[in-house]
Amino acid sequence: MIHGLPSMKSIKSLKSLVKRKTNAQEVSKSGWKMKPFLALMCTALLIFWYKTTNIQFEQTEIEETDYPFDMAKESEAVNDKLKGLPRGIIQSRSDLELKPLWSRGSLRSKGVEMTNRNLLAIPVGLKQKGNVDALVKKFLPANFTIVLFHYDGNMDKWWDLEWSSKAIHIVAQNQTKWWFAKRFLHPDVVSIYDYIFLWDEDLGVENFNPERYLKIVKSVGLEISQPALDHNSTEIHHKITLRSKTKKFHRRVYINRGHKRCSNTSSDPPCTGFVEGMAPVFSKAAWLCTWNLIQNDLVHGWGMDMKLGYCAQGDRTKNVGIVDSEYILHQGIQTLGESVPEKKV
Repeated sequence: MIHGLPSMKSIKSLKSLVKRKTNAQEVSKSGWKMKPFLALMCTALLIFWYKTTNIQFEQTEIEETDYPFDMAKESEAVNDKLKGLPRGIIQSRSDLELKPLWSRGSLRSKGVEMTNRNLLAIPVGLKQKGNVDALVKKFLPANFTIVLFHYDGNMDKWWDLEWSSKAIHIVAQNQTKWWFAKRFLHPDVVSIYDYIFLWDEDLGVENFNPERYLKIVKSVGLEISQPALDHNSTEIHHKITLRSKTKKFHRRVYINRGHKRCSNTSSDPPCTGFVEGMAPVFSKAAWLCTWNLIQNDLVHGWGMDMKLGYCAQGDRTKNVGIVDSEYILHQGIQTLGESVPEKKV
């Protein structure tokens, strides 16, 4: 070995050191290249977290206006059951407003004024799809919440309607309107709504406007009501439901012939205080009573109309009535029974 020249071992060590430094520099450069991407990802996550939290906070504020945490008016029975919960956490009311995960949920949070919130619930079968479509389109402009009770199980064939994704769909095979109402329209769930429309699917609404209808109902203090039936309706079971062309609304009917006579002194249905089961409209207070009146095994609801006066929140002869100026056509199509409609007056 010549003195003054590096040995082979030293040269290898030097090369190894240079290589390590080069690798470290490359890793360092690669790390610097990754930092902007990581910073961008962190920023995006922070923005997402902030917006999500802010939306949840705003939604909570909106809901608190409907259901204040101070539940002073709660019944004693409910309070007894919830004694273990701390004050300020109880929220015993709900609604049927859709609240998707990717948005603020209800119409109110999207800037739509919902001072008057109402609900339309209809039992539906696929054979009446066209009629139901026309019916629902009358109610949607008035910001109604729509609930469809699918008694034939064919829910998937309704998605082609433009409003279908905005409705609540409930499916139970071969069940009737009152069965659905008892199980899915509990007063604590629908307490946000001022009026509950529990209608059949075979109603023509060409001459009906829900906003004008409710204006009349509120002005005359009807707790339970229904639109009058057009004279061309297929089925008219009681004369009191028949439309009067000269009145805006009426509370009683006058009959001077036959075995049933109705006069000013009559105080029982169907002379007064009566609406039929195909298109009843209930105030919030009247529905609370009616829901408790519905028997758990009630199927067709026959005879139910004669008892609704108990839920009139007072005098049935004053608080129950028929609106003549906004009327409907009852087509009398019994899709569950598959019977052929026959005109009956």
